[in-house]
Amino acid sequence: MRPQQDPAWLEAQYNNRARVPEHPQVLASWAEASALARAKSAGAQFDIAYGDGAGETLDVFPPAAPAPAIGVPVLMFIHGGYWRSLDKADHSFVAPALNAAGALVVVPNYALCPAVSIEHIVLQMTRALAWTWRHAARFGGDPARIALAGHSAGGHLAAMLLSCRWKEVDAELPAQPVSGALAISGLYDLEPLRHTPSLQADLRLTPAAVARLSPAFFPRPKGPKLYATVGLDESDEFLRHNRLIRDVWGPTAVPVCETLPGCNHFTVLNRLADPAGRLHHLALRLLGLV
Repeated sequence: MRPQQDPAWLEAQYNNRARVPEHPQVLASWAEASALARAKSAGAQFDIAYGDGAGETLDVFPPAAPAPAIGVPVLMFIHGGYWRSLDKADHSFVAPALNAAGALVVVPNYALCPAVSIEHIVLQMTRALAWTWRHAARFGGDPARIALAGHSAGGHLAAMLLSCRWKEVDAELPAQPVSGALAISGLYDLEPLRHTPSLQADLRLTPAAVARLSPAFFPRPKGPKLYATVGLDESDEFLRHNRLIRDVWGPTAVPVCETLPGCNHFTVLNRLADPAGRLHHLALRLLGLV
């Protein structure tokens, strides 16, 4: 049996909570920092509907300083959790440092598997992005400068949005409303997940769904850039995914392909919230703030 077909091997590679025994403490620290961020963010608005479906709400965190007349760049952050867990409220902590640097931050929710499919979630994210493009100016944002960031499943969703045919979503949208994306520990080839025991029942992936939902099987997007990043202490498979999208899309579309030393699948996200962190710097680069 090849390793890719061995259930025990797949569990060791993809069950991140089992790989990181201290993950409860990390998640608790996110929740605490997120509650503080919501309490201290002047002008933030929560649970705004971007659609009529379950889970279709988002939070908006305005920049710390008044926005100029042209508006500030916008970062839409998409949370992870294998499309089946966690919530936008667990990730408010990413906003304060980005706000302080001059960005408007939008954090959408989405419905969770197994109640919905990953395809459904992808379409929800297109609606969240369309809402952001239409309403950014209301919060001081510039709809012509929207970038994405996403962690784990959120990294996958960000890559999917780079590949979207936006005119088929909504004729009023620009052909490409996104300038680029920072994918943190993203997943680009969903075939192994179809065989991972702890994920199968919730994700319900079929071969056809894998083909539709794996950015590594898509042509490279023309225009927007993907910054692919992963923690050095993550599994060999997560490291492979990070290399794979660079190999397939090429260095023009993926000019950044990096591993971050000292980071596991959970602690890597802290580097986005830290003003001194590499991921924070990459996000500011995508936003044109450095």
